[in-house]
Amino acid sequence: MTLRRVNLVILVLLAVAFLIIVQRNLLNLSDFLHKENPDAGLILPFESELSPDLRLESVRKGEEIPVLITAAEDRLGAVVAAMNSVYQNSKANVVFTIVTLNDTVDHLNVWLSKTKLQKIKYKIVIFNPELLNGKISKDPQTQEAAKPLTFARFYLPAYIPEAEKAIYLDDDIIVQGDIQELYEINLKPGHAAAFSDDCDSASAKGIIRGAGNQNNYIGFLDFKKEAIKKLGMRANTCSFNPGVIVANLTEWRNQNVTKQLEHWMELNTQEDLYSKTLAESITTPPLLIVFYKRHSTIDPLWHVRHLGTTGAGNRYSPQFVKAAKLLHWNGHYKPWGRASSFSDVWDKWFIPDPTGKFSPVRRHS
Repeated sequence: MTLRRVNLVILVLLAVAFLIIVQRNLLNLSDFLHKENPDAGLILPFESELSPDLRLESVRKGEEIPVLITAAEDRLGAVVAAMNSVYQNSKANVVFTIVTLNDTVDHLNVWLSKTKLQKIKYKIVIFNPELLNGKISKDPQTQEAAKPLTFARFYLPAYIPEAEKAIYLDDDIIVQGDIQELYEINLKPGHAAAFSDDCDSASAKGIIRGAGNQNNYIGFLDFKKEAIKKLGMRANTCSFNPGVIVANLTEWRNQNVTKQLEHWMELNTQEDLYSKTLAESITTPPLLIVFYKRHSTIDPLWHVRHLGTTGAGNRYSPQFVKAAKLLHWNGHYKPWGRASSFSDVWDKWFIPDPTGKFSPVRRHS
């Protein structure tokens, strides 16, 4: 009887020791992940939770298609319309990662849970603006400081660590095609991302008023600066628009793309490398450098842009806009504002804010 008790005590002690070892290993893993990805963001427990009836109705099988989009409080209606257009025009198993700031979370959750968007799969990630310390201008009047979320695309692998491939979308877009078609484009070996080249698109004739012709590198970078000269890039190289990105996250990680982008951001704060004619594309210059002649291309119909610039209504016919797979209102005039072209297209996908805080501005209102 005594021997049995001794054996039982030994088993209990072994079990306790095993649990202690497991706990320590988990803590070490947590520390390691934090070191590998410090301050990139906090994944909150705000993931879509459906009722049994809705879950059965909205189950989508097959490979997950990760889509990352940012959500700024003053543009939350844009995010809702973009996500709705993606979801409604595809039967694919789309999973959204929404990167936002703390003060937007509650409003966003209400909008997603109290409307038909409750059927979508999503997770919310908090962006830490301190991540940009030393990498952008400290002047609160600059667009860089005013729009920290625009840099979230630089940290794609950190926000979607489990994925090998992902799509990034700006919030001022509407998707009219099946997002799976965009996801399945082939990237060339060794390429970490695909973009739509400005010179190859239906948008190539777009002139951004007040900023010159921004279809090439010289429109974004100061080629008089020594750091730019040393790169040996051609100033007339066709630029690309990073409002839509298809990313090979495995290559992105292997090539340390995020670190490369951060390097050029930091260097710009010291040497002012960006072109003085730069319009609102504050994230484009470092991407142009890092992906110079090292990116794949997206079908032009999957990124029809400049809808937010003067004259967009004359540049594109209604028939062409209808045929486009993805529309982008980059530029000053947004589709939720009074003066935008083709705002009726955007209106089809907008879902009214249940809190009443966000309302599109329309001429008749």
